[in-house]
Amino acid sequence: MAPTAPLAGLSVVELSYGVPGGYCAKLLRDAGAHVVKLEGADGDPLRRGRDGTAGAAGRAAGGTTPGEDDSALFRYLAVGKAVRALDDLSAAARDGALRTADLLVEDGRLADAEIAALRAANPALVVVSITPYGRTGPHAGRPATEFTLQASCGSTGGRGLAGEEPLQAGGHIGEWVSGGYAAVAGLAAAHAARRTGQGDHADVSMLECMASTMQTYGSVAASLFRATGVDFVSGRTLEIPSIEPTADGWVGFCLGTGQQLQDFLLMIERPDLIDDPRYATMGERARNREEFLEIVRGWTTKQRTEDVVALAGALRIPVAAVGTPSTLTSVDHFVQRGVFVPNPYGGFLQPRVPYRIGEFRGVPFEASAPDAAPPAASEAVASEAVASEVVAAGSGAPATPGDRPLAGLRVLDLTAFWAGPSATLTLAALGADVIKVEAHKRADGMRFASARKPGEDRWWEWGMVYFGANPGKRGITLDLGTPEGHDLVLRLAETADVVIENFSPRVMDNLGLTWPTLQARNERLILLRMPAFGLDGPWRDRTGFAQTMEQASGMAWMTGRADGPPLIPRGPCDPNAGTHAVFALLAALRERDRTGVGTMIESTMVEATLNVAAEALTTYTAEGREVRRDGNRGAGAAPQGVYRCAGDDAWVALAAETVAQWAALLGVVGPDERWSGDEDLKTRRDAHDEIDAVVSAWCATRGPADAEAELLAAGVPAAVVVPPAAIESDPQLEHRGFLNRVVHPVAGEHRVPGLPFRLASVSGPWVTRAAPTLGEHTAEVLCGELGLTEDELANLTEKGITGTTPG
Repeated sequence: MAPTAPLAGLSVVELSYGVPGGYCAKLLRDAGAHVVKLEGADGDPLRRGRDGTAGAAGRAAGGTTPGEDDSALFRYLAVGKAVRALDDLSAAARDGALRTADLLVEDGRLADAEIAALRAANPALVVVSITPYGRTGPHAGRPATEFTLQASCGSTGGRGLAGEEPLQAGGHIGEWVSGGYAAVAGLAAAHAARRTGQGDHADVSMLECMASTMQTYGSVAASLFRATGVDFVSGRTLEIPSIEPTADGWVGFCLGTGQQLQDFLLMIERPDLIDDPRYATMGERARNREEFLEIVRGWTTKQRTEDVVALAGALRIPVAAVGTPSTLTSVDHFVQRGVFVPNPYGGFLQPRVPYRIGEFRGVPFEASAPDAAPPAASEAVASEAVASEVVAAGSGAPATPGDRPLAGLRVLDLTAFWAGPSATLTLAALGADVIKVEAHKRADGMRFASARKPGEDRWWEWGMVYFGANPGKRGITLDLGTPEGHDLVLRLAETADVVIENFSPRVMDNLGLTWPTLQARNERLILLRMPAFGLDGPWRDRTGFAQTMEQASGMAWMTGRADGPPLIPRGPCDPNAGTHAVFALLAALRERDRTGVGTMIESTMVEATLNVAAEALTTYTAEGREVRRDGNRGAGAAPQGVYRCAGDDAWVALAAETVAQWAALLGVVGPDERWSGDEDLKTRRDAHDEIDAVVSAWCATRGPADAEAELLAAGVPAAVVVPPAAIESDPQLEHRGFLNRVVHPVAGEHRVPGLPFRLASVSGPWVTRAAPTLGEHTAEVLCGELGLTEDELANLTEKGITGTTPG
């Protein structure tokens, strides 16, 4: 018997075109929701693909399922959805689709008054709006594309080499991560609505989603460095080493720690460089870039990729062969784990859902009935009345409207670095009580990526990523490898709703914290595991960081100059993994509401990455066409690029996707008889070099802000290319309260990102408390909640089981 889908009974209407809304609704559908996609007469433009060449122009949706004429991207997003032709919203209201829906996903086409009317008619309705800047603020309604938003969020401005053209992250990553955050926002609001009967409005900003994922806390770093008296300016950099050529391809490394650097130098047979100050830090390697890379490539180019991967893996250096659309489906780990599955609308391959909730692994494609009516009340759904009595007695149920969606939820956080902490940050901001557990002798590694130098007073309390990923939590220290620490963490698990960890798979077993052990202590507990590569398979025990995922998944293949090496996008994989893990957890909480029994979740980092990098893979397996990096150009716009303006290292990004935007651009830079009146995107792409010359000449005479203003006034998507730290002064982000002011007992006041969406039910900032100092709340939790005496706590400290100074 197939396991019950956790979102069975949830009714969703998708009134949205493009990837963000489509992926949001796909995530909900894959977890069991019934999704109705409403299309106008011309259909979703994604039917015709990025470049408009797939499908039939002007195709009517007509209530039909996707077909082979539609792009693989559209078919990937549309699996299992019921497609309905609809010319206007009033028809949907008359048909009752929105009057009975639990959740509506829309892309900004609805006015505030229309949304208010829908919510008045259906008070339990959750509306998720996804727009470039959010629905409020001075930039709301500006013309924008994912490319120009990358420039505004600090992603483009941080990638590349100083003095050279800054580079986008390829693959439209911002659209995908926005869809993931939208799904979390909608499901969290629906979680609360089931308890209160009151719906909500989630206002999702793509700019904020991208600022949360496509750069690494540049604003936090700037504020911390200022507090140390350093004027921090985040500029363009590339990791050294990162993706390097081999005798037969490309291999990617991630050297995040001093030990990894030492092991790397041993591997390339240069132990003499271990104490060389020219290469000791990323900054020093950047200053000596050419000579260091000559040393590295002198070794890598003589080796086969598989040999490098085997040797580096044995030394526990994070490593991956760079995945390409043509190689991904033959990777042994992905094959053995069954990661890629056929799409039912054309036979091409796509990644499966990136999580397992108990035995549930997503709604089977063959079981979907896209044109069926919403399901009748199933036994699982009908049992919700009984389940609500179980939930009401538990710790995860907000009692009244106005509470944050996860108020009352208790989370034991065993995660470190960025992926896991980003997940628990979201839970804390949504109202959960998150207790972060560190071993003080082996503290969260992100503490040591610090704005202060080792040896300075409490230097470990100045970690930039740690500060960004851990606000709103309580922090305790326990050595879980000791009998006392093991017993105390099990006692904490007895009162928790959720335990989250992102260790290597073997660690929880070694600590004696297996799922059966935890479940025996608390049958309502949910264990969320976030392994890099999964709990089984050939890569199970490999060390994996975000850069490794970007290299292995094909994401890096799409980033970089057409004639240069692949580049890691830098950033998105950690918070993207956290977002997908939170989504799986929210779905599992709904299932627990029905049954009263917890479960184990496996949410795999690499598979979350493969899901948002799927576009290149689906194109290749559907068409045999291997798309690849192309600098700052893109399939759906021409021209698209960053153009140098007057001033020092000054650039503006622009993209003309539509015929109207192309005509508007010509109106600004001056008509040209070669292109005036030409509405064909392919023609513009073929003439891209010539168009670039004209646009570059126009931009060169203007400052970037003036160029941006003229282009926006004409309706052309444009944005000044800013460094990551510049978002702290962005007026749009300021208006929406994206950066929250907190006060840290050591580092003082600084600003950290909250969540990249607003809920109508939540006023004020998402985050009000800084990341905890090491062991800051140990006494509060162990004595105040577990009942230890002061003498017992002192004994733990004396034994080194708890403490406030890292080993």
